[in-house]
Amino acid sequence: MTRLPFLDVLRGVAIAGIVLVNVPDLTRFGADGHGSLRTALDLAVQTRFVPIFELLFGVGLWFVVRGARRRGRSPWAVAARRLAALSGIGALHALVYPGEVLATYAVAVLLVLPVVLLAPRWLQLGLGVAAEATVLVLAGSSAVEAPGLVLIGAAAAGYGVPALLDRSARAVAVAFLVAVAVCVPALVEQLATPGDPRFTAAGGRAGFAMALAYVTGLSLLWATPVRRLLAAVFEPIGRMALTCYVSASLVVVPVGALVGTASLGVAVGLGVAVTAAQSVACRLWLRRFVHGPLEWAWRAVTWWERPVDRRPADHRRLAAPA
Repeated sequence: MTRLPFLDVLRGVAIAGIVLVNVPDLTRFGADGHGSLRTALDLAVQTRFVPIFELLFGVGLWFVVRGARRRGRSPWAVAARRLAALSGIGALHALVYPGEVLATYAVAVLLVLPVVLLAPRWLQLGLGVAAEATVLVLAGSSAVEAPGLVLIGAAAAGYGVPALLDRSARAVAVAFLVAVAVCVPALVEQLATPGDPRFTAAGGRAGFAMALAYVTGLSLLWATPVRRLLAAVFEPIGRMALTCYVSASLVVVPVGALVGTASLGVAVGLGVAVTAAQSVACRLWLRRFVHGPLEWAWRAVTWWERPVDRRPADHRRLAAPA
């Protein structure tokens, strides 16, 4: 399978956004804070990146199912092992971060797995859109949003949408303009609704609209010279997304315990610092290894074989961004 660099960048951006959301929860820095920084986070970050990650889980599921069929493996068995491994990693991560979402994603994928394996892609897409629309109308953003987004992601992968995003097709520009147009009234509604946007229907609707705007906007930037910067910073994180998601908690929780009370600005600074450190660390790791440590373990359980991991000496340099 040819790797699409844009998907790695998109996954890396999503992880960076999720880290910014998680740091205040993990440390309680700025827990009672209000003001412009809190408003900026509510408008630009909260509920914006989790939908992207859930869509990408659907994309990843489709690639795994296709890979199993091409190898002559049972996609049911491969997917079952993959979900079991993800649930195990999530259970261990929950010891550090009770609000972690990996187990939720595993359940979401389990619920829609029969549809992905047995239904045609048009039905997958229709069911996913119907489920997501229902959630957006009734609840906005919640755990029940994941199954619909996983279905949409799997169907989108079947229709070749990841390749369209990777080459910034003209249709992406149209989708970006539509998403931006939807964002305007959605943000107005969110601003008029009090409370944490993660727990309001208005915040969830605005988050979904902005998630689509972020995905399509990044795709358009991917066709510009900014591509090199995006690849340099976020591609390594995206290739080791599971490792980065878990390791961020392992770093942030001890820092929060040592520091005690701090402002929301400190929380944002810590999140940015963690992302920067992970970008450098992942690039160095990937010079020698094909997979991140958790990605290697997840792949080993998924395919029930030992993946080739160490790079030959003449291939230890992470490919330069195109």
